[in-house]
Amino acid sequence: MIAELGNLTLVIALVLSILLAVYPLWGAQTDNQVLMSMARPLAFGLFIFTLIAYGVLTHAFVIDDFSLTYVAQNSNSKLPVYYKVTAVWGGHEGSFLLWVLIFAIWTVAVALFSKGIPEKMLARVLSVLGMVSISFYLFMLITSNPFDSMLPFYPVDGRDLNPLLQDFGMIIHPPMLYMGYVGFSVAFAFAIAALIGGQLDSTWARWSRPWTIAAWAFLTLGLALGSWWAYYELGWGGWWFWDPVENAAFMPWLAGTALMHSLAVTEKRKVFKSWTVLLAIAAFSLSLLGTFLVRSGVLVSVHSFASDPSRGLFILGLLVIVIGGSLLLYAVRASQLKSVGRYDLFSREMMLMGNNVLLCAATVVVLLGTLFPLIHKEIGLGSISIGAPFFNQMFTLLIVPFVFFLGVGPLTRWKRQKPKALRNQLVMAFFISLSAGLLVIFSYDHFSQLALLGMTMSFWILVATVFEVRQRVVSPLKEEPILQSLKKLTPSHWGMVLGHVGFAVCLIGITLVSNYEKEMDVRVKIGQTIQMADYDVKFIGVEAIQGPNYTADRGIFDIYKNGKLINHLEPEKRFYTVQQMPMTEAGIHTTLTRDLFIAMGEPLEGGDWAIQLYYKPFVVWIWGGAFIMSIGAAFSIADKRYRIKKIAQFKRAAKSEDASTFGTPQSASRESIL
Repeated sequence: MIAELGNLTLVIALVLSILLAVYPLWGAQTDNQVLMSMARPLAFGLFIFTLIAYGVLTHAFVIDDFSLTYVAQNSNSKLPVYYKVTAVWGGHEGSFLLWVLIFAIWTVAVALFSKGIPEKMLARVLSVLGMVSISFYLFMLITSNPFDSMLPFYPVDGRDLNPLLQDFGMIIHPPMLYMGYVGFSVAFAFAIAALIGGQLDSTWARWSRPWTIAAWAFLTLGLALGSWWAYYELGWGGWWFWDPVENAAFMPWLAGTALMHSLAVTEKRKVFKSWTVLLAIAAFSLSLLGTFLVRSGVLVSVHSFASDPSRGLFILGLLVIVIGGSLLLYAVRASQLKSVGRYDLFSREMMLMGNNVLLCAATVVVLLGTLFPLIHKEIGLGSISIGAPFFNQMFTLLIVPFVFFLGVGPLTRWKRQKPKALRNQLVMAFFISLSAGLLVIFSYDHFSQLALLGMTMSFWILVATVFEVRQRVVSPLKEEPILQSLKKLTPSHWGMVLGHVGFAVCLIGITLVSNYEKEMDVRVKIGQTIQMADYDVKFIGVEAIQGPNYTADRGIFDIYKNGKLINHLEPEKRFYTVQQMPMTEAGIHTTLTRDLFIAMGEPLEGGDWAIQLYYKPFVVWIWGGAFIMSIGAAFSIADKRYRIKKIAQFKRAAKSEDASTFGTPQSASRESIL
């Protein structure tokens, strides 16, 4: 019964997606109000039936219905209930159902929160989303159906969920990552809808911008959570490995970052139209490429799903259709994408263009580094490996000019800027940044040129951001108090500030942990004390414990500093009995400035144990910076411009804002980027 109900709801959702793709677009092209008005109800229906399908599969996991092949392969009767619920996305079929559900959530969100958008534009946007969803439902029903049954013969117990996924981090990481991945489909839909309707002025960028920022924020959090999970769960103390599947998620983030900034310029200055449309297509296409890499079986990774080639061919075909069709439509409409604004070589537009070029270059580097080994092997030239040294070197070369533009951009004016007007501020910012970087580096036990470069760049962003805020609130023409001026800054502007500060915080964490971390692989006896940095780690012993579906050896360690006990850690070496798989659960003591990380190795003769000790300075700043960037995105979305209900008000707000950009003193004419 569960299998039949699940299949029925998916088929109904497929039918609704076909209707959503056809009727609203037909109505928009023929100016048929009745057909256009069907867009919202169809979007609601699509969401409801997809949600029912997801709920049915979740119920099957909770009641241990092992007659479903997917449930039998990814659950077990001894699995805790909360892991049964999250096991729904523990394998390929269920995770793709989650993907489709999130796509339906984005679709219904556009239908709900786009009341200020003209009916024709909204109909086209929802229709494009319907077109994309058709392929997703077909893919699931044909090659990846989570409701396939094992009747009449099925096991009395399941194979259990992959132990790597039996963790809190994997409860929240996939949904957050998918929200970002799928969210770029909305930016894509707005761009394609604008191309179809020929409405290629700045207003479509304003409509698309909050959705793009929201998707970027979710993807930022998803990447950070994935990094955090790998750090503490895999037992190796690393936060980024340049794994191909990590790269697959990183590429849409890079393209999405460029898209956000390009939308800002298109919205405010009516330039970069072609560039913005291409970035919208690229961001969603890279999301689909990541789906192909993860689900096709072409990659071997701890993050990937084992899948048969037919699934990969289906997604590859979808990728070709999306990219090919989008670029063809773009070519047809290219003549209408001419920019009307003008700007000098030294202006905010050029600063943003420079950063966008660098972000795209970084995306190409990651793309080539990820795909080249696959292509090299497929054409019969043998296996090669492109690892962290290549990516680290290339990103070091790209990030220096990127950070320079990031600091200078907000200080410059739209259209034109006299370099002399910024000379003193930039020189002062450089010397403050260099001095602060030297001060931090000299506090460590050795000098590192890369560390100095990273810290100087981080402080450059922070100092330039402070200067930008000061420039907006301190002016000879303003008589009001500074606090009052700060209150008048828009949420969009504070979003830019927090976004840049978050990036600087993240860069500080990356710089210090990459250059000053310490690692020890040691053999310890019970009662032995090991010194790590300024800490003494005492091995108390090991105790055997029994979990719900695993057994474990739990190490007991006391951490001392200057002879004073400061913490007690209990890392574990687990063995999952059904999967016959060992796992490491690290013990971590975290403060704002460092992590002490202990992972159990293997038992040795005489009761000794092999353990790994890590000292990780400022590693939590990496994830803290990502969180700050996401908060900044939330501020930007909260800007009142995106909550205007009537289109006439919307246009007046756009005109008044554009008018306020010019003809005012430099300190009073700043417009926020994010």
